[in-house]
Amino acid sequence: MSASPQSPTGIVMMNLGGPKTLDEVGPFLLKLFEDREIIQLPAQRVLGPYLARRRTKSVQQKYDEIGGGSPILAWTEEQGRGMCERLDRLSPATAPHRFYVAFRYVAPFSEDALRAMKRDGVRRAVAFTQYPQFSCSTTGSSLNELWRAAKRVGLQRDFDWSVIDRWPTHPRFIEAMAETVEAGLAGFSDADREDALILFSAHSLPLGVINRGDAYPAEVGASVHEVMKRLGYRHEYLLSYQSDVGPVPWLGPSTETVLEELGKKKRRNVLVVGIAFTSDHIETLHELDIEYGELARHAGIANFRRAPALNGSPLFQDALAEIVLEHLGRGEACSPQYGLRCPGCVNPQCRNILNPVAPYRRTNVSPAATRAEFQKV
Repeated sequence: MSASPQSPTGIVMMNLGGPKTLDEVGPFLLKLFEDREIIQLPAQRVLGPYLARRRTKSVQQKYDEIGGGSPILAWTEEQGRGMCERLDRLSPATAPHRFYVAFRYVAPFSEDALRAMKRDGVRRAVAFTQYPQFSCSTTGSSLNELWRAAKRVGLQRDFDWSVIDRWPTHPRFIEAMAETVEAGLAGFSDADREDALILFSAHSLPLGVINRGDAYPAEVGASVHEVMKRLGYRHEYLLSYQSDVGPVPWLGPSTETVLEELGKKKRRNVLVVGIAFTSDHIETLHELDIEYGELARHAGIANFRRAPALNGSPLFQDALAEIVLEHLGRGEACSPQYGLRCPGCVNPQCRNILNPVAPYRRTNVSPAATRAEFQKV
């Protein structure tokens, strides 16, 4: 009698996503500017759609200049395939492993991932953030949406969940990032390489999010520190933030301002590194390469280069597989830090896990509030 096939382990790769076509840009922006977990605006129901409409044409033009759409889905799928191939070899006890993409603002959405897992017979599920550094606006909001989506499609009791909520200093991730920095530095001549300054650039967040106690700045800084440590601190380096939008204060210094100041200081060789991005998308292909490339030239930075994104890097796929493997081996619901809500948190849904595979500690919330939130999920 043959053994029954084992239920797959489902790995949900969460990200905000990006429009694949120019027609998807408007709906994508609308969802972004209406989402109060990402950005809070005064009179958001009116101002959010207004900002989305106002920016649609200009953003469509940017996507047109990088080929007509975002490559983030294609890269995420390639990374997912590589991750699962490695996991099937490394952990036959939890095989087969299947990945499912869950984007926030464009298909495939969380509902799509959940329905696909149900069709595939998944019971054990891992929600795996594709943001190495935790933020309530990115990882936190994506998890909140995943749990809401499960309720919308009636699958809130169909999977046993755990969460990979952060991995800013995982050794293999740091090794992969250092590899891309070395590749970027190799593009300079020997003399220019000696003088090259490494500018790490991460996506900015509204200061309102940071001031509530969000972990993002500290975790981005930790990643930068570990990459530079691996590189032996051979170069000067700075950290800046990009992609601020909307009429609210954002975390700085901005990458744009830093480049202008470096030009004034006669720095001629700058390598920019997307420390919080795991694949190419509009922030790398247009904002860094085109917009900031032009700004750098006007500022007098003769050699402005970008380190390649992780994209299809085999070493990065190794990293993804090792992160999941270690997580499954620990049998944990999440990292010890995940359950600690920000001191100024005002969202009672934060730090939930639907049907956790193991107990985990949630702090800064009353037992009554906890019961209320799970009734809503």
